[in-house]
Amino acid sequence: QVQLVESGGGLVQAGDSLRLSCAASGGIFRNYRIGWFRQAPGKEREFVAEIARNGDPTYGGDSVKGRFTISRDNFKNTVYLQMNSLKNEDTAVYSCAAAVEGIVRIPYHSWGQGTKVTVSS
Repeated sequence: QVQLVESGGGLVQAGDSLRLSCAASGGIFRNYRIGWFRQAPGKEREFVAEIARNGDPTYGGDSVKGRFTISRDNFKNTVYLQMNSLKNEDTAVYSCAAAVEGIVRIPYHSWGQGTKVTVSS
């Protein structure tokens, strides 16, 4: 079982940038698809981005595409989420998740505790 720990959240102003980190341990990192999700109070969890074993990224809707970039460093067992041009509506708890990637896609099964991002104007 892989353990995930997010970091990098904080309080920023609209227009600022943040880079979130998802550090993994306890598993073979390169075997995992890693995703970023966010959840604002009173709202459903939203898919932000994911990155495959080979580094291919997938992004969520237009609300994040073009502003956020996901990447992975297999030597550091870490996935990053670079967030630029932050908006008030980006305020949420951001969590990363892992799923073993193979021929058949399976749901995310391991989750971190999340890191809080607050964007103020």
